[in-house]
Amino acid sequence: MNIDKELLNKIAHLARLEFDENTADEMMSDMSKIITWVEKLNEVDTEGVEPLTTMSHEVNALREDEQKPHLSHERALKNAPKKDSDYFRVPKVME
Repeated sequence: MNIDKELLNKIAHLARLEFDENTADEMMSDMSKIITWVEKLNEVDTEGVEPLTTMSHEVNALREDEQKPHLSHERALKNAPKKDSDYFRVPKVME
């Protein structure tokens, strides 16, 4: 696949890349080399190879959900740098 100026500008726009005209030729050359390298994967014989859904054969070891006592307001707020009677106090982030 050959990368031309139009395709390079479209990719740059989608990826929010900015570069000057001096580096455009270098970018087109590099992208063409990358695509040529990736296209080599089409040469690999994948006949009879099942697609992977995960890279590991490990099975998730999940624990059972169990109800535990929850924190009281007093204990939860104990080490808070700023607090109200029932709430954490945080700096305002939106106007």
